[in-house]
Amino acid sequence: MRRAALITIPVALLLAGCGGETVTPTPETVVGTVPQATTTAGPKLPQGNADAGKAVFASAGCGGCHALKAANAGGTVGPNLDQLKPDLARIEKQVINGGTTMPPFKDSLSPQKIADVSQFVYSSTH
Repeated sequence: MRRAALITIPVALLLAGCGGETVTPTPETVVGTVPQATTTAGPKLPQGNADAGKAVFASAGCGGCHALKAANAGGTVGPNLDQLKPDLARIEKQVINGGTTMPPFKDSLSPQKIADVSQFVYSSTH
């Protein structure tokens, strides 16, 4: 019995020192700023003109890859836009940044032409 008491006392003292409490430091002041979310679409585009966009679709060679009935295009490399029916924001982002096999057009088309061709594709598929 005496041996059990000798072991119990040091263990009890050890546990009492820890308090069984987890402490994490919490800052009282935040220094700096929180970064804002960014988008890859770039700046807001001007209002697009679907009629002007039809000419951009042809001159930029979009029909070589995409099928789009409104443009008499039957490309098979990229998605069939008549079937895909992408929303306007998705079209703009894709034209600006490109995708899997599609090149980006942000350096070869003006923001107005990107808006025009995007509006043409959108209005032709919805």
